[in-house]
Amino acid sequence: MNVTQFAIEKKRITFVSLLLILAAGVMTYRKMPRAEDPGFVVRTALIVTRFPGASPERVELLVTDKLEKHIQEMPEIDNITSQSKPGVSVIYVNIKERYKHMRPIWDSLRRKVQAARPELPSNVIGPFVNDEFGDVFGTLIAITGEGFTYAELKEIADDVRNELLLLEDVAKVQIAGAQEERVFVEFNNARLAELGISPGQLQRILEARNIIFPGGEVFTDDEQIVLEPSGNFESVDELKKTVIKLPGTNDLVVLENIAQVRRGYVDPPHTKATFNGQPALILGISLREGGNITRLGEEVAAKIQRFKQVYPIGVNFDIVYFQPFYVNKRVDDFVSNLVQAVVIVLAVMLLFLGVRTGLVVAALIPMAMVMALMIMGLLDIGLDQMSLASLIIALGMLVDNAIVMSESIMVMMSEGKPSVRAAVDSARELRIPLLTSSLTTAAAFLPIFLAESTTGEYTAPLFKVVTITLLSSWLLSLTMTPLLCVLFLKVDKKTAAQGGGRFDSKFYRTYRTLLLAMLRRPVVTVVAAVLVFLAAMQLFRFIPRIFFPLNDKPVMQVELRLPVGTPLAKTERVVRQVEQFIKADLMAEFDRDGQVVKDGVINWASFIGRGALKYALPYRPEPASPEYAYMLINTTDRFELETDLIPRLDAFCFNHFPDLTAKLQPLTLGPPVKAPVEIRLSGKDVDKVFDLATQVKARLGQIAGTKNIRDDWGKKKKK
Repeated sequence: MNVTQFAIEKKRITFVSLLLILAAGVMTYRKMPRAEDPGFVVRTALIVTRFPGASPERVELLVTDKLEKHIQEMPEIDNITSQSKPGVSVIYVNIKERYKHMRPIWDSLRRKVQAARPELPSNVIGPFVNDEFGDVFGTLIAITGEGFTYAELKEIADDVRNELLLLEDVAKVQIAGAQEERVFVEFNNARLAELGISPGQLQRILEARNIIFPGGEVFTDDEQIVLEPSGNFESVDELKKTVIKLPGTNDLVVLENIAQVRRGYVDPPHTKATFNGQPALILGISLREGGNITRLGEEVAAKIQRFKQVYPIGVNFDIVYFQPFYVNKRVDDFVSNLVQAVVIVLAVMLLFLGVRTGLVVAALIPMAMVMALMIMGLLDIGLDQMSLASLIIALGMLVDNAIVMSESIMVMMSEGKPSVRAAVDSARELRIPLLTSSLTTAAAFLPIFLAESTTGEYTAPLFKVVTITLLSSWLLSLTMTPLLCVLFLKVDKKTAAQGGGRFDSKFYRTYRTLLLAMLRRPVVTVVAAVLVFLAAMQLFRFIPRIFFPLNDKPVMQVELRLPVGTPLAKTERVVRQVEQFIKADLMAEFDRDGQVVKDGVINWASFIGRGALKYALPYRPEPASPEYAYMLINTTDRFELETDLIPRLDAFCFNHFPDLTAKLQPLTLGPPVKAPVEIRLSGKDVDKVFDLATQVKARLGQIAGTKNIRDDWGKKKKK
């Protein structure tokens, strides 16, 4: 007894099994992990070392080279890239694609870095190894408050962070744009000289007064007592009241009488963040592994409403980037496509095969999808844009099995066979051809799955999900479809015996005439097919050749890069002028009901002196660098963004800032790519490398369509 015969004869077992699959699939769908992008192994680590006051040459000689020599001893290394800038060394360590388990490799990397630490100058800060390069903070919240200081906003941000970390699906919450507080003691050298005190003596006096060392412990028979010395400064006022004995005399003065004591922020700051041009702190929320981003979005939205009610008036919580919204939209689009597919198939079947056949065939679509979702849950495949795209691709293929099977059964029934025998014989005849057809279709996606690269890992769900869905369709076409055909299909044997029915319509008579004419002239038919194929191949030149298309979100990313050595203050001034242009010329307009009257910019966030938090998988944040700024701009319309907003903003940057390199583009898809075309030049003669780089950039500039041609060394240093 084959599976088809068993499904028909044991129809109660079959229906119960289908109900169980339906229930399990629906439950799996509701509980499946949901994220915007599929996970893949991140094989890049970042090592940052600060060397205050050192030139790029000294940073390279004393820090970068020493670290690289130790790191190169690791056999897993693919390549190492580094940037030595004034006061900072940045090293990217890339591991070979064949390695999957990264934790032992990162542990080995840390040991190598630690082994190099004694060889570095004593006043370096670090090195710091960051191997959590793949954490995505898909929700960005801007906290602003007119009249509130950075310290007050930071206190609010810390409270909000602690509360958000309690959510089940939250893994991490990071804060960008916070300013480090300091207490400044500002004095006049002439005044100190008049009193006979040097700056160094004043520093030692304050250090001796600010006792922060442990006082030890006292043990008794009943308890342990920890001694904490008093004398450390608890407040700025207490510091101001510090009594200082003048050297060589018995005179005493209070610190505030010889110096100005105030609380402030590190000046110049290392990084800053703004929202719509106002100083802000940006909170980034990352999803835990296996979490549900749609549920996280609902919880975060509820928290934001609570924060607006709890915190003082004037403190604003605004969404900069909200990944759950886009994931929900993709899931809704998939459900919509599923419903449309069922309706279209049903309509076509009703038109050509009748009501009963249409319902039988259409039933396969949702059932195959539900079964595929159940199997995806068992294989730990979540819902993301790759798996959803795979399901949508499979929608147009899986119905073929049901159509072929039901049509074969109807033909055999019209020839006089009993319905059960027709179903069993059709399944026996078609099971191998249908399986072969499904597997060959799935094999078209196999090269993507087998690619040993980050791109292959990112797109792997295409092969997995399409294969699962087509095999589910094949299995159902051998069980559910024959059973439904036996139960519901009826063939008019009298009409079939007379050769009448739908096959005698005008459409089928015309089709039969055309088909017979082609069969009588096989050479002409083959030549015509080859000519049509060659003509179709010529049309490929009009199709854009790009593996990952640009994202369809109405979000723009702007990278602003000034020459190396530019202070943060100038970068901030450039960003401020760009923001003023956006506010004056590019803002969207809305009516009283909130409907868009004029497309444009809704809001934006600027990250000055560093890249944004990693809000999307394809984005690779820039390490802290004073000449760099990043802007994330939300707009009303994706088409308007690309055709109007980007050209206007690009023209403004080009015309007003000659030394600025501005890169404006919509969000991208796929693994992070720094530039679509990269050329590496290396050599021991620095001047020669510079000359070759200049020549290569000049040649690239002659190619139509190229822009933003730059190198990662920048201009030559002024001597």
